[in-house]
Amino acid sequence: MIKLEQVLFRYKSMSMQFSLHIRAGEKVAIVGESGAGKSTLLNLIAGFELPQQGEIILNGENHSFTQPFERPVSMLFQENNLFMHLNVEQNIALGLKPELTLTPQERKCIIQAASAVGLRDFLNELPTRLSGGQKQRVALARCLLREKPILLLDEPFSALDPELRREMLNLFLQLCDVKGLTLLIVTHQPQELEAKIDRIIRIGKGRIISEFNPKETI
Repeated sequence: MIKLEQVLFRYKSMSMQFSLHIRAGEKVAIVGESGAGKSTLLNLIAGFELPQQGEIILNGENHSFTQPFERPVSMLFQENNLFMHLNVEQNIALGLKPELTLTPQERKCIIQAASAVGLRDFLNELPTRLSGGQKQRVALARCLLREKPILLLDEPFSALDPELRREMLNLFLQLCDVKGLTLLIVTHQPQELEAKIDRIIRIGKGRIISEFNPKETI
């Protein structure tokens, strides 16, 4: 599902190189020190950064130099990127149709996505009236609506308290199982994921330096 072959990317004085193979439906955590290249790896997969050389294969197709909207990928950032003047329904709809001219069937899909993340009763609310966890649920519903098989999460819960963070992680993992999504999540709390994911990959100085299956250690 995700295959990087000798992907080279130069950022300022750091030269990064990644080779990686992630199977369809696999859940993988990316860990490492700040500045190690974790977010850069996700940005290369998503298309926000382009490699100097190497190949990026996604869902069996070469996406080394395609634009982000052409890739079978949804990405959720630490900042949930909601528009404060749009209500929950409209913010979710942006994942389907940016111009917000929705058909009845598309509106039904939005309601289903909102229901999947527990926001069915909040469709008319503005983001300013939502908690931090609810805002992330809106962003997640928008990702789910796009129906992309690869989901990338870049420290999306770091600003949440531990209890809410665990709740959101469990929700994401459950929805990945239901939808059959391939998941990559950058995190500084891998211990919260160890019993729930398939692999932990550690990055240092722009390279993959180790990886292991946490389920084999418990």
